[in-house]
Amino acid sequence: MAISQRPNFLIIVADDLGFSDVGCFGGEIKTPNIDKLAQEGIRHTGFHAAAACSPTRAMIMTGTDHHIAGLGNLIEWTTTTGQNAVSETEFTTAPQRGMPGYEGYLNDRVVTLPEILRDNGYHTMMSGKWHLGLTPERFPYARGFERSFSLLPACSNHYGWRPDAEKNGEVPEFLEKSTIALHVEDDRYVDQLPDDWYSSDGYGGKMIKFLNEWQQINASSKDKKPFFAYLPFSAPHWPLQAPKGNIDHYKDAYKDGPEALRQRRLANVVKLGMIPADIKPHPVVVDEETIPWEDMTPQEQALSSKAMEAFSGMVEKIDENVGRVVAHLSELGELDNTLVMFMSDNGPEGAEYELYPMVKGPLMEHLGKYYNNEISNIGEKDSFVWYGTRWAQASSAPSRLYKAFTTEGGVRVPCVTRWPAASRKAEISHVFASVMDIAPTILDMAGIQHPAPHYKGREVTHMRGKSMLPFLQGKAESVHPPDFVYGWELSGKAAIRKAQYKAVFIPKPKGPEKWQLYDLSKDLGETDDLAEGMPEKLDELLKLWEDYVKECGVVPLQPELGAYLAATEAQMPENAWMEYDYWKPTALVDREKFMQKRPKFTRPLEAKA
Repeated sequence: MAISQRPNFLIIVADDLGFSDVGCFGGEIKTPNIDKLAQEGIRHTGFHAAAACSPTRAMIMTGTDHHIAGLGNLIEWTTTTGQNAVSETEFTTAPQRGMPGYEGYLNDRVVTLPEILRDNGYHTMMSGKWHLGLTPERFPYARGFERSFSLLPACSNHYGWRPDAEKNGEVPEFLEKSTIALHVEDDRYVDQLPDDWYSSDGYGGKMIKFLNEWQQINASSKDKKPFFAYLPFSAPHWPLQAPKGNIDHYKDAYKDGPEALRQRRLANVVKLGMIPADIKPHPVVVDEETIPWEDMTPQEQALSSKAMEAFSGMVEKIDENVGRVVAHLSELGELDNTLVMFMSDNGPEGAEYELYPMVKGPLMEHLGKYYNNEISNIGEKDSFVWYGTRWAQASSAPSRLYKAFTTEGGVRVPCVTRWPAASRKAEISHVFASVMDIAPTILDMAGIQHPAPHYKGREVTHMRGKSMLPFLQGKAESVHPPDFVYGWELSGKAAIRKAQYKAVFIPKPKGPEKWQLYDLSKDLGETDDLAEGMPEKLDELLKLWEDYVKECGVVPLQPELGAYLAATEAQMPENAWMEYDYWKPTALVDREKFMQKRPKFTRPLEAKA
């Protein structure tokens, strides 16, 4: 590798951002700073993540599959049946509880990217959402970050606010893990956030502070260290909250509804050259109970469009903070020696929790009692809304479905790469790449070998991703070989891809609960099922699926996915699989009292009968 000076790295992640939300990917949301990165770099239309947040973050941190790294599923979905269920009869996640690869934190089978970089002369820092462990031995600080300020859970109130009733334990089960802004700085829990806290501003400000500290350390040291900076926002994940000034920029922008937005976005992505003009978009998929836009009352339409306005305000606020950090790098004279990557962790969030049988009653009653979701208040600290399936599919179009699904709408994400030393600039790339490729790329650029199979006396796995460096340098036309194989699984949804062919399994009611086959070179929308016409190709992919299950330790939740494991009696307890029950009364004060090691099991998968 002929890089005379080791580069810095800035990896920026948005939470639940859709494919066409930012301006450079066809959106109407004001994102001039991200757009500028794209103008000076590469827009990746074939970039892929896991179908949900912590699995993706595990792959960014390790370069390997999330089932290996400890986040085979979101621990919030594993620990309690029905947290991601759209029907009362949906399968249980109990078979995954306590199994290897489903610990809910980065396990000892992996060494993290910041650990490797720190050991090889890099200064490592992060500011933002972690979601890879709740207890001190799982903190970012314990996994390689020398400086960190991190949100530990999946999500929280973006203003750090909670009604008094929740502080006293009066909260429905679904919401108990969704509002507390539990943060840690280095090796210490944060007891109190600033009074003016807003998540995106807070994370941007902390990152600038850490960069200043890095500069000061280098100024007083003979050995100048490059840096690795990780900036994962918790926005625009619900609750949809943003400063009023940002939300007001989108007043009445969505009053004609989600289908009108979808058509505008589709036209824009075609015009930009992001997708072919003759593409067939996947039809919008909704639950039977979902009220069509045209059947909504004016009040219901106004509430729905205001939620989308709040979402857009959140995205704009992310962009402002991306601009702050990038501008600061420029002021420090480091921007042109820094690889900057911006991406989403999965597709847009399309869940409609008001329809979930196991969730809706207690949740909606609680929100009505303790939150103010009047139109004029949406986006404020005491509001709590999400935007639902139709708005999500306006963002994921032309792809099928959204977050939590292994269809393209759940796993194909916007990505921008800026690296001045790259030969590819101001380019739109359609080649396949994934979040697993980030760690191999960074290590390659830094001239560092991954330590597998051993790290500090323990066995660790090799990375499964590939370096993007030859592609960025123009020395290769793709990141992966033409016959690459890539698998996905999350909560019973599955997919396996070889080259342009992709087999997908989506359970009912959103899918047919059988394997489907698509040729993505002609059908990005996954609309033309080739399974019956190409049975040999489907069989080939299903054999590769079986290999993926074995290699990565997937515990399938449906017998149709091959090897199946029924839950044991020891795995049946509900809401008992997280290491820190931080949401319980007094748990933020008497922390150790609410921490405990959870049972671990090892059982062979049984072949499908």
